[in-house]
Amino acid sequence: MILHSKGYFVMNKTYFMWIAIHCLVWPFALWGSNLDLSLQQLASLCLFLSILFLFPLFSDKPLLQTLLFTMQTLTLLQIFYPANQEFNPYLILIQALVLAEAVFRLSLLQSMVVLLVQFVGLCLILMQTILSTNQLAWIVLFYLLTIIGLLYFQLVKRRELEVREKNDALLGEYRRMKRQLVAEEENARQDERMLIGHEIHDSVGHKLTALLMQLEAFRLTADEKDKETVAKLKELAEQSLEETRRAVKSFKQNEVGGLQGLIRLIRKLEVERFMKINFSVRHGAFAASLTGEQSFAIYRAVQEALTNIMKHSSSREAHISFEAPGGSIFRFEVMNPGKTSPFFEEGYGLKAMRERLEKVGGSLVIDHDERQFAVSGSIQLTKTERIE
Repeated sequence: MILHSKGYFVMNKTYFMWIAIHCLVWPFALWGSNLDLSLQQLASLCLFLSILFLFPLFSDKPLLQTLLFTMQTLTLLQIFYPANQEFNPYLILIQALVLAEAVFRLSLLQSMVVLLVQFVGLCLILMQTILSTNQLAWIVLFYLLTIIGLLYFQLVKRRELEVREKNDALLGEYRRMKRQLVAEEENARQDERMLIGHEIHDSVGHKLTALLMQLEAFRLTADEKDKETVAKLKELAEQSLEETRRAVKSFKQNEVGGLQGLIRLIRKLEVERFMKINFSVRHGAFAASLTGEQSFAIYRAVQEALTNIMKHSSSREAHISFEAPGGSIFRFEVMNPGKTSPFFEEGYGLKAMRERLEKVGGSLVIDHDERQFAVSGSIQLTKTERIE
């Protein structure tokens, strides 16, 4: 949107610039020439000025703009047609102005068409007038210098466009290579995590399993007084094995959670599902020391809330906010300003969300009425997790 708005602003700026130049030149031309306009000349002048206001309507159609510039050139011949074989010098001034605008807006070939029509028309006008050699030389010199300057501008303009296209192509290639590099880095990290997970599973996991088998064999042959101690050791080994499996599972988890994953999710929903999402972070939420499990639980909760909004809400708008007031608690809220069904009830997804948050020391509150649907949650931070 920004690029389009900037381009629109530049187009308006240049258009009004040309209008301002015409407003400055034409009063001098009419006043200095002492023209006694006939009905045909007055109609040609009105047509010329009307064409000025038609250019924005055909900004993306250069062929029609070429036709409009050609019509302006022909109307100038009618307006400044020599009376009593006297040449009006303001003709070449306004012709130069029209040619300058044509060179500014059109390509080299199209502006050459306008130049050719102007040259033929000027020759016809000069044939109807009586000029001295010096006057004719000054007219030719002025017109020649104007053409050289405008053609040089066209050459510079073409080079600038070529450089801009090359820069855009290089920028696109850079972005493509950067995305490819990020994807390759992510794949390398995932491969490394998989390798570490396999090593933990093959070494620590197998050894803990063997330890459990030996403890069970020892418990069967141990005395009654040692069985309680062996049972505690076995329970400790089972917990260690479970934590090892959980760690291996987290290594193999390919989906990104936390704030990074949430930003990706918001971007995906805005692009693919045309949702309007307002995301705000305040009161030290960035500095909150959440564990990986807590961060992933928050990500899943927000994801489930947005999914429910897409499925059941009539509004494609959502407000997401994170905060950690005082560093002792982390809060999040997903609010949808839309009307919900009066027969709303929690489904499997919301119940699973609540259970996942409760496992990491959090809670979930669902509030809905005729104006909005809101899902808010909080997680208590331990003393070691508080913000200094």
